[in-house]
Amino acid sequence: MFITCLDMEGVLVPEIWIAFSEATGIPELRRTTRDEPDYDKLMKWRLAVLKEHKLGLTEIQNTIAGIDPMPGAKEFLDELRSFTQVIILSDTFEQFAAPLMKKLNWPTIFCNTLETAPSGEITGYKMRCEKSKLTTVRALQSIGFDTIASGDSFNDLGMINASKAGFLFKSTPKIIADNPSIPAYTEFSELLAAIKRAMGI
Repeated sequence: MFITCLDMEGVLVPEIWIAFSEATGIPELRRTTRDEPDYDKLMKWRLAVLKEHKLGLTEIQNTIAGIDPMPGAKEFLDELRSFTQVIILSDTFEQFAAPLMKKLNWPTIFCNTLETAPSGEITGYKMRCEKSKLTTVRALQSIGFDTIASGDSFNDLGMINASKAGFLFKSTPKIIADNPSIPAYTEFSELLAAIKRAMGI
């Protein structure tokens, strides 16, 4: 049995932090997991920037409300889910993901959660588990699934390399160049065809 594991930001929807950076005019917030492999370091830095500018969850959610999935993402997911189980594995947070999942017709997502103060200040975050994407893929394999994985960033490489088939999608030139053994695609039709080939369809 196959199950396909997809990253969310940069693959199905635009990067939330980049959109928020553009909305607030704070260029430091453009930094993502494409730039910083250490997620804990990245998040602590983001929270420090938010605190400095007195920005919280409400402001970020207001930006997210205006974000739409990438063109073709919903149709890609709908077709993919017609022939295989799909789980979105994301290092984003429940408080960010819900409105985006609604626009994608409520696919299953495993992500993390934010800790907030009554004022709306984001005071911390709780990861679902260590190395959540790789850990989840290995857990799925332990209960009988063959996994297929795709993502765009450093934090996706673990689950991609551990899966029966793995693909980079809309990744950076550096990540693609540093991982020449991983097929890289930019169009949903290409990714869909690659997943079908991996499944023998």
